Amino acid sequence: MSEGREKKMPPPWIFAPDASWSGMDSPKNGGAVNRIGRLRVVLAPMTRCRALNGVPNEALVEYYRQRSTAGGFLITEGTMISPTSAGFPHVPGIFTNEQIEAWKKVVDAVHKQGAIIFCQLWHVGRASHQVYQPGGGAPISSTSKPISKKWRILMPDATYSRYPEPRPLATHEIADVVEDYRQAAINALEAGFDGIEIHGAHGYLLDQFMKDGINDRTDEYGGSLANRTKFLLQVVQSVAAAIGPDRVGVRISPAIDHLDAMDSDPRTLGLAVIERLNKLQFEMGSRLSYLHVTQPRYTAYGQTEAGTHGSEEEVAQLMKIWRNSYVGTFICSGGYTRELGLEAVAKEDADLVAYGRLFISNPDLAFRLKLNAPLNRYVRASFYTHDPVVGYTDYPSLEQGSRM
Repeated sequence: MSEGREKKMPPPWIFAPDASWSGMDSPKNGGAVNRIGRLRVVLAPMTRCRALNGVPNEALVEYYRQRSTAGGFLITEGTMISPTSAGFPHVPGIFTNEQIEAWKKVVDAVHKQGAIIFCQLWHVGRASHQVYQPGGGAPISSTSKPISKKWRILMPDATYSRYPEPRPLATHEIADVVEDYRQAAINALEAGFDGIEIHGAHGYLLDQFMKDGINDRTDEYGGSLANRTKFLLQVVQSVAAAIGPDRVGVRISPAIDHLDAMDSDPRTLGLAVIERLNKLQFEMGSRLSYLHVTQPRYTAYGQTEAGTHGSEEEVAQLMKIWRNSYVGTFICSGGYTRELGLEAVAKEDADLVAYGRLFISNPDLAFRLKLNAPLNRYVRASFYTHDPVVGYTDYPSLEQGSRM
């Protein structure tokens, strides 16, 4: 990128290198995130299934309040943009007035702690089931191919089932889904959120259009990289126009095969998305808030998830390539420990590091990382239960004593 082009794009308002790191109550005044030495800590978005009937409640207020600190940055769990977007029981939405009003209580609790919070906008696409769809219809996707039997979907009665055959969106229907994202972003700001994150990762709807292992379309949204990334770019452009680019983050995972989301050339796919986001930022004259990339590593403090995820060296190289190509703030996530996070920031492989499962079991994770204190171990069996306390808000802070 030329020097002249760079000058037209001011640094993003949250994570500017010259911003105060003391933590301010207003993002527009240079609000920041927790910085532990040179480690900038972010709460990653994580589905928790505690929003009964899709509406945030007091359990969510307490959960996010516990994880908020002055200058902290939180990204909510995946939040439904429409009635067709759910793929888990009791996940929150942001498309009804009741949901907007309920989120206000969560946002207020976070802001009172001096933290910043973005709402992650989510549509699962084919990663759903008729039981979650209006009128029992088929889930929508880029394709009619179902997710393979290797994967199972969590049902409302806590059993697991096969993913059904989805319905490919007609070309003319895609504009309606873009509008759902746009309206959800407007709703999020009405609820008081500081911004939104577009979930374009992990085998969900936007990722289903981008990955050539899924997308078998023959229309303008299939085939070439330009066509396969078109849906995501339309969503980003529409949302940025509605609420401002500096309130919009984007999450992608080119190298992750979750829910059969495989691509024959993840490196090139990631670069294609980044090239288009860079171009869009230049055309808008303002940077997006950040790009959030998940790498396929799921090990954190010895607690390993099933599956193999490729060479660490190969993955690290991919992340470096994408980070160096993107013009703007770069968040990385995916099984980071304290040491790996410090290393990533020290080597300038990332500006911020998002932590997921470690934040589930350690509500005061930023403080623990600062002290290099022992961490509570998370209990995976309670990740997706609906209890408002157990496995959700009952993990003790360092002051209350560790479960280690």
